Amino acid sequence: MQTKDVISLADGKKIGRIVDIEITNEGVIEYFVVEMPRFFRFFRSGNEINITINQIKKIGEDVILVEI
Repeated sequence: MQTKDVISLADGKKIGRIVDIEITNEGVIEYFVVEMPRFFRFFRSGNEINITINQIKKIGEDVILVEI
């Protein structure tokens, strides 16, 4: 999963790459932590964004498409 680019369905832009996964005590994936490229950091505070399972629309060979 870490080698796949996370792409927004809204505009087709690269959001970043998965750097971590938050898992509950029950073993359920809560969200993926995506590190954003430097360019997007100017528009947001911090350099990471959390993507929930519900936001993931398609996982392909090279990319993960999300709706945020």
